[in-house]
Amino acid sequence: MPDTQPTKSILITGCSTGIGYDAAHGMRAQGWRVFAACRKPEDCARLKAEGFDAPLLDYTDEDSIHAALAEVLAATGGTLDALFNNGAYGLPGAVEDLPTEGLRHIFETNFFGWHTLTRAVIPVMRAQGSGRIVQCSSVLGIVSIPWRGAYNATKFALEGLTDTLRIEMRGSGIHICLIEPGPIKTNFRINAITHFERWIDWENAARATQYRDNLRKRLYESPKPDRFELPAKAVTDKLIHALTHPRPRPRYYVTVPTYMAGLMRRLLPTWALDRVVGR
Repeated sequence: MPDTQPTKSILITGCSTGIGYDAAHGMRAQGWRVFAACRKPEDCARLKAEGFDAPLLDYTDEDSIHAALAEVLAATGGTLDALFNNGAYGLPGAVEDLPTEGLRHIFETNFFGWHTLTRAVIPVMRAQGSGRIVQCSSVLGIVSIPWRGAYNATKFALEGLTDTLRIEMRGSGIHICLIEPGPIKTNFRINAITHFERWIDWENAARATQYRDNLRKRLYESPKPDRFELPAKAVTDKLIHALTHPRPRPRYYVTVPTYMAGLMRRLLPTWALDRVVGR
């Protein structure tokens, strides 16, 4: 007899490149109907040409978030099996040089927009009695490293909010998971340059020499691959487990540095951990 099981649906954000793009292809290969959301119309058009449903979704625009979800629900008849919150960016720079407005801006994209979308999705999943919400966090939601204060802060906030949501959702049929990648081969570092140039006045900073000799070289020069770097597929593999296993894990580590960070966080006193990550 033919399989009459309905196709499961997932909304993935930040699908223009990197983790989101690979996840969209990976979940489609698993037989899911993928709504591959992007922030820019040209990226949505490209993904539509690849055969995806590709709603326009900008985390900094609440109307865009609700319009994208409405588009998804109209296409599925009002259901959604899974959400993968993924779109985010980095803003490198010392905390003392980070304008408060720059911090607000990154939180809009990396945190508040995720919360808006998640809150909008939960009633849909409650009504159908099931669902999976997966948050793409980072090793930098486990430990902080210098020069990444803005991004560290958004991921630590995400970890705390997601842990609380997971506990509160027990018994609802809605599973909440975190994926915590370390170095993944994406354009993340290149994309951070625009935000660095917009917000960080490094030439007039007390640390101007460190910016010139270290951070700017790391940003602008062709980087050597991190020896622990993995392709985006490594994240997709964990996403598939989080979405299909009857009992998904609360958190999924990806890459050796994340496992190391989790271990150090549990075992080392704060002063020792500071020395390790501050090198």
